[in-house]
Amino acid sequence: MAQEDAYYRRFLDKGPKVVALGGGTGLSVLLRGLKEYTSNITAVVTMTDDGGSSGRLRREMGMLPPGDLRNCLLALAETEPLLERLFQHRFKGSKSLKGHSLGNLIIAAMTEMMGFEAAIREISKVLAVRGKVLPVTLDPVTLSAKFMDGSASAGQTTIVSCHKAIEHVFLSPGDCRPFPHVLEAINDAEAIVMGPGSLFTSVLPSLLVPGVKEAIRHASALCFYVCNIMTEPGETEGMSASDHVEALYRHGCGDLVDVVIVNNHTEIPERLLVRYALEGSTPVIADLHNFSRWKLEVVQAFLLSGGELAHHHGGRLAGIILDRLGEKNAFQK
Repeated sequence: MAQEDAYYRRFLDKGPKVVALGGGTGLSVLLRGLKEYTSNITAVVTMTDDGGSSGRLRREMGMLPPGDLRNCLLALAETEPLLERLFQHRFKGSKSLKGHSLGNLIIAAMTEMMGFEAAIREISKVLAVRGKVLPVTLDPVTLSAKFMDGSASAGQTTIVSCHKAIEHVFLSPGDCRPFPHVLEAINDAEAIVMGPGSLFTSVLPSLLVPGVKEAIRHASALCFYVCNIMTEPGETEGMSASDHVEALYRHGCGDLVDVVIVNNHTEIPERLLVRYALEGSTPVIADLHNFSRWKLEVVQAFLLSGGELAHHHGGRLAGIILDRLGEKNAFQK
């Protein structure tokens, strides 16, 4: 058994270098799939979350939001299930603690002790993280949006609550600095993956940090955009797959993408369609005929996980990404 484990670790250590950008549940799902193929993963996490436990810690302690980082650390961890459950546990009884996850509070405590960067590094050791989890910036930033009707709003949670079509999102301050290790990882990457995740509040905010999209543009990596399975109320209502890509172009990021991965929406079970419709969410239509205006490869596949939520199947998604990367490398040889 020990020999098998050692062989498996050596296999993973020789895996391709992959950088995944985003936040929320989508990024965590992708990471859980990728770690079965390679240990050379760098998760680059958006730092604009201002809701829930993360938002409270931002306001009360002046720290960067820990929630998406926590989820990514656990997604890449090789640790006991009980420890993961402890990190994800949310307090219920106490007024002061209600809604906080234990993992967020541990990150907050370690941030007070040694600073945010060191805290993430040390927690990665405790959890035996396979790869790296990095904040896209260490500067405090706020996400703002300009809507199609000409109005504007600031704050990630507020933007979504407005339920308006978004024309453009931007960061304040606009001159925030990228975390240097992020640019190094992008430069060394063989594959860069944007998404799955909320287009305007998870994927784009990382790309808008100065220097990040420029680093991707100059990297030799194959760049993927993974489109969401369902639209999101208050953010991407009524948007097709091509509309998502058009939004990337609108933000000066569309030319970064080599391959777009979209789900085959025709195979989503009726029970999920009904459940999501009650929330104002519908399948993202794979309107492949509208992609001819761009020099992109589009991969369509059935990517639904099969659970009670319309999440991507992490292993299937990772397999598509790494198979396409292998084809590219074979062609170059």
